[in-house]
Amino acid sequence: MKKIRLTLEDIKVKVAEFYDAKVWHFITLNALLIENDKIEIQWMFSKYESLEDIVVYYVEVERDIEIPSIEEIVPSATISQREIVDMFGIKIENSEKGLYLDKDSIEMPLGCAI
Repeated sequence: MKKIRLTLEDIKVKVAEFYDAKVWHFITLNALLIENDKIEIQWMFSKYESLEDIVVYYVEVERDIEIPSIEEIVPSATISQREIVDMFGIKIENSEKGLYLDKDSIEMPLGCAI
């Protein structure tokens, strides 16, 4: 696995330079607590021909920072982005709440985990 740290300003540019839909599969977008209100956001990709060849782009940010969307580059990222918004309460550019949770559900049920 190759893990590459970026800044929020770089994520769209670097993913656009890297991503080739014929070569790379977008696995998911992930969030994890690294300290207090600081989180690590991870964009994970694997090669179609080699499942051991994984690239993870990541940023470390404060919890209340809006994360850039990569759905213009990787359309399938829409689902992962909206899941992060619903389950963790993280803001992602142009990603709405309400994909997974009913109106009467507990808001951001996994938010206490990060």
